[in-house]
Amino acid sequence: MKIGALVREIRGRFRDKGLETADLDARLLVAAALDLDVSTVILGADDEASEGACGKARALCEKRLSGMPVGRILGHREFWGLDFRLNSETLEPRPDTETLVEAVLERTPVETRFRFADIGTGTGAIAVALLAERTNGLGVAVDISEVALQCAAGNAARAGVAGRLLCVRGDYCAALGRGFDWIISNPPYIASAVVEGLGAEVRDHDPRRALDGGIDGLDAYRSIIAQARSCLNVNGRIALEIGFDQADAVAALLGDYGFFAIEIIQDLGGNDRVLVARRYKKQAF
Repeated sequence: MKIGALVREIRGRFRDKGLETADLDARLLVAAALDLDVSTVILGADDEASEGACGKARALCEKRLSGMPVGRILGHREFWGLDFRLNSETLEPRPDTETLVEAVLERTPVETRFRFADIGTGTGAIAVALLAERTNGLGVAVDISEVALQCAAGNAARAGVAGRLLCVRGDYCAALGRGFDWIISNPPYIASAVVEGLGAEVRDHDPRRALDGGIDGLDAYRSIIAQARSCLNVNGRIALEIGFDQADAVAALLGDYGFFAIEIIQDLGGNDRVLVARRYKKQAF
């Protein structure tokens, strides 16, 4: 069977299922089954695929049709142009989180040496992306899960930044000392009752601990914001990813703990996505 025909067969099944990314998903899974990159699958549409490879592609197709995300099927996901491996204790990194990385980079001069902590690091996507962009950065990746930290350490090594990233097991900022320029986090922020209503791709495949933010979705923010105060330098900042409707509530928490100059940053879809704030009130400068 030709590669192009195999892609069209699987794409058709995905379209019939109503998958929004049917074309891309089909190419990615066929590429994985044939051990090729996606560009080779596209350019080699008239090349023959073996029966074994076709069978493997159809098996991956069945997993996708069952509701498993492509990233979970393949065991890795692209973020910030880098490849991140996943495991059972890590959230699959989403494109919206690149807004958080951009916010930190835009507010950190290229020539500045800086130290940051990525709280609830998971795959290490945020920390690794920052270190890949800035060779003068030093990071601490914090997670309560040792399994997640192992994943983050491996991803840092593959990206060539392991020498500048320390992985620490801890509960939010509790294990950190002073001296950070940035506290950064994409914490669990979905209200507990809402988690149950999420699509199966998220609910059944991302770790619950990385999703569930408590009754009102703000539990993690309360802990991180309270603890971050003692970890940041005088001019330090905090950057937090938020849900589309949480800007006011999280900004109020930041204000309660003395943070000021609060910025609300939107993602490419126009939704509130990131809050950035400074540690001390203006009169402290």
